[in-house]
Amino acid sequence: MTELSQTYRSHAQTRLIWALCIASMVIYINLYTVQGMLPSIAEHFDVSGAQATLVLSVTSFTLAFSLLFYAVLSDRIGRLAPIVVSLWLLAASNILLIFAQTFDDLLWVRLLQGILLAAVPAISMAYFKEQLAPSFMLKAAAVYIMANSMGGIAGRIFGGLMAQNLSWQSSMGLIFLVTLMGVALVTYLLPRKEIKPPVVKQKVSLMHKVKQDIDGFMFHLSDSQMRLAYAIGGLAFMMMVNQFSFIQLHIMAEPYGLSRFNATLIFLCYSSGTFASYLSAKWIMRYGSMPLFRVALCLMVAGTLLTLVDTLTAIVVGFLISACGFFLTHSCCNSFVAIRATSHRAKATSLYLCCYYLGASLGGPYLMLFWHEAEWNGVVVGSMSLLTLLLVAIWRLGIHQQQVIDVSKAS
Repeated sequence: MTELSQTYRSHAQTRLIWALCIASMVIYINLYTVQGMLPSIAEHFDVSGAQATLVLSVTSFTLAFSLLFYAVLSDRIGRLAPIVVSLWLLAASNILLIFAQTFDDLLWVRLLQGILLAAVPAISMAYFKEQLAPSFMLKAAAVYIMANSMGGIAGRIFGGLMAQNLSWQSSMGLIFLVTLMGVALVTYLLPRKEIKPPVVKQKVSLMHKVKQDIDGFMFHLSDSQMRLAYAIGGLAFMMMVNQFSFIQLHIMAEPYGLSRFNATLIFLCYSSGTFASYLSAKWIMRYGSMPLFRVALCLMVAGTLLTLVDTLTAIVVGFLISACGFFLTHSCCNSFVAIRATSHRAKATSLYLCCYYLGASLGGPYLMLFWHEAEWNGVVVGSMSLLTLLLVAIWRLGIHQQQVIDVSKAS
């Protein structure tokens, strides 16, 4: 009987890993498909290419703050229901995209989708931690991060392919079908049983619960090192994800003249970041986060400057280098937050992801100003400004870390 029970538990854990990894791919395909379609969106809705980047920014904005909501909600009612309901509503929301008549209509739907997209990234790691045996956790985390990256790359390339060959309505119809099939598969795979949050027998008022949640968030926001880690992740993503938006406009123009689909192949440069993420755990254990933060910053500076060289090869190599630096930064931030958070861990992670996606939403309008002034050269100038702020944040975090080491040695 014990052996049968263990086999069932192992089967359920495997299903959960597969379900959340597929859910993650569905989320990031829906989030980033539009980034591969920016030129097509600009043409269809009669806006500039720079304005079209707002489609990604507004979604990242509502996604950022919704992460905090789902972190609290799932602690209250469990992990399964918010994931399943949000995914089915996400699939339904794609029907609205098919019938979007104006650019404003599109922005409003994408604003709504940002709320629905937040459930899976906000809940997944806590879900894994509660449902999986420790031996499954490392495997689950590694596969889940890989699924995130694969979903992001697939979504962008998929968007470029549709922009090249399909109309707007046909493209959104295809996204609806892909999402529907993915959500149905996730719903089938998710185990029906879950470990529910502990039931508190003592009656607690709603205001008291809200105060507890706010205190949990403030606990981390009052930590200067946590604030710096949040800033580092937000600034890095603010630059990186939006550089990929504007570089498409740059390489579709002369002297490069790439087609819409060929321009989206620049997103394959994310693969260097996927590789860096895979190795980052080993590097963090060997060298620590601070040296890797500095190396990552140097890679992002070098990669960004290399894109100023007037050849397609230099641009591709530059983005490969920058993506490596960015994902290394992201991995170090994740590790730093997870290790430093001794309590309210889910809230610490959701705050980091909130800053991360908030950076993405602010970066589009920010770099757009530089694009209007000097196109890609302007974007590089705007990016270097962000990297300067990133340098200051890393330097400040290093000072705090050194103070801790000095105090430890003195005692």
